[in-house]
Amino acid sequence: MTERVGIVAVAQTKYSPNRADANEGELVYEAVRQVLQETGLKFAQDGSGIDATVTCSQDFWDGRTISSCNVMSYVGHHHSDEDKVAEDSLNAVYTAFARILSGHQDVILVATHCKESQGDKRGIENAAMDPIFLRVLGLDFLSAAALQARRYMYKYGITPEQCARVVVKNRGNAKRNPLAQEPMEITVEDVLGSQVLASPIRQLDSKPTSDGACAMILAREGKAKKLARKPIWILGASNCYETNYLGDRDLAECDALVTAAKKAYKMAGIKDVMNQVNVAEISEEYSYQELLWMEGLGFCQRGEAGRLLDSGVTQMGGQLPVNPSGGMLAGNPTVVAGMARAAEAVLQLRGEAGEHQAEGAKKALVHGFTGACGQLQGVMILGN
Repeated sequence: MTERVGIVAVAQTKYSPNRADANEGELVYEAVRQVLQETGLKFAQDGSGIDATVTCSQDFWDGRTISSCNVMSYVGHHHSDEDKVAEDSLNAVYTAFARILSGHQDVILVATHCKESQGDKRGIENAAMDPIFLRVLGLDFLSAAALQARRYMYKYGITPEQCARVVVKNRGNAKRNPLAQEPMEITVEDVLGSQVLASPIRQLDSKPTSDGACAMILAREGKAKKLARKPIWILGASNCYETNYLGDRDLAECDALVTAAKKAYKMAGIKDVMNQVNVAEISEEYSYQELLWMEGLGFCQRGEAGRLLDSGVTQMGGQLPVNPSGGMLAGNPTVVAGMARAAEAVLQLRGEAGEHQAEGAKKALVHGFTGACGQLQGVMILGN
């Protein structure tokens, strides 16, 4: 297939610490309704509408097996083609992208949701650990991240102050994003003075509990140009897994991200990410991760991300703004985060990001991850 794949509509809910007023289906429909209204599309099997749906959810967070069943009545695709993806939703976008490239579908709705407020985060994350050696230790993603942060800081000289500046930057950016959950005007001292969760990670180094949903519609080029005034094209995409057992890798490194980024860049024709990409939306559940992931993405050499941040390059108005939306640190659920990054990148490339618009955005990098210490990494390059 020679036609490109375009994103023709995106929508997000406002992210909230607790959406007890809505069940999973009602929550996801808030976003789905918006993309259906924007495009005027309906579900059809005759080529005149949406051909298929890809949903992303996680059984443990929804408290049931086959968690997509919770939302199928609301995404509107009864008796038809649906794929369910678990964990980070950037992989759901990747799945829809691949299905359209295969020629089997022309237009696909992608929807994701998560209500972290109704789950036991520690128990859910502990269940993801190796059952023989790690689960019995009581490890969750926070304690594993603390091990990774400590190793990364020790090996490369990253300081707590540099990690805190990530929080100050992202929470500050979130003040201009009406969908952000916890925008804040804070200082490095505020971050360093917040409660220790698992040393060296403090309360403000960590994203808040969040509920929300995101939806988008992808289409092959011929239809995308008819459905949207300004389709955003997927230029490159890849993902890669690390080993599940934490002891098998140096936690100061992110080899899976390096591999995924190289493949996505090659597909998109990106040879110099710092000069060919104008804005980046990077998933970071903990502050140190933005620095570590920037190195894995090739923004700088290993151990130099702290200095890159200090230079102002990743600030709004810098050469490559990172997380102008505020990112996960300002409040996104796991599962939803990767797709939220893609939705924000689409707004940037359309020039529709409002007060958090990055100037001159033509190409955007989108990143998503899941698992302990970034076990699964995904990278996507979007352009207009």
